[in-house]
Amino acid sequence: MKIGFSTLALFMNSFEDFLDKATADGFDLMEILCEGPYWPRNILSQGEELEIFTSYDVDVFLHAPTIDLNPASMNPGIREETLRQIRETVDLASKIGAEAITTHPGMIHRLEDRIREMGKYFAIETLKEANQYAEDRGVILSVENMPHRYAYFCNTAQEHSYFLDQCECHATVDLGHANTTNHPASFLELEKTHYYHLSDNNGDKDQHLALGDGTLDLNLINGIDRGIIELDNYDNVIKSRNVLIELENNNM
Repeated sequence: MKIGFSTLALFMNSFEDFLDKATADGFDLMEILCEGPYWPRNILSQGEELEIFTSYDVDVFLHAPTIDLNPASMNPGIREETLRQIRETVDLASKIGAEAITTHPGMIHRLEDRIREMGKYFAIETLKEANQYAEDRGVILSVENMPHRYAYFCNTAQEHSYFLDQCECHATVDLGHANTTNHPASFLELEKTHYYHLSDNNGDKDQHLALGDGTLDLNLINGIDRGIIELDNYDNVIKSRNVLIELENNNM
């Protein structure tokens, strides 16, 4: 398995720091969380030196901005801005040679079936257009499953599969999110999964615990080819990496 980490664990550090850390600690992958100082629009407009990514043997993914954005919003202005920022993330990915970006499928804020159906339509419409933009630029758009809450889309493997089919995109499977459902293994059956987010929790809430500190069945990780450890503490990233290495050694 190729193992990487989300830059959430080193938030506010520089790209060079991220890449140096990944290289020093033997990671193959890295996912840049494009929030705050890593907002694609700022990075692209400031003309930062992005050639640094070609100097490291680390495969890079991007997580598109999602804070205050929503492809399922009832407000067309929010949907348009969400699409714009996904496109900008695709542009950044193309510029630095990142092969894929992950984004969220959206959510509703009024918990009614009729609103949820409308939001689902809007989300698919938005993400389908985003996927076409990504395909035209040789970048993979990957939609992530969400925790098992009514307000979130892709909160079951069945709905995640429906989104992938309708949007014609790939999947990022978050096993921590999947663990909040009664059937986490069902997400492993999805086609077109590009990579996985890895964290643990108590089975009810998305807690982003180190692997082994919650109820996630670690055997589900067997056979995964690319995994991004998504935690907000780098010591726990290393702890989780060691769990993955031990798991892999035990199954050789």
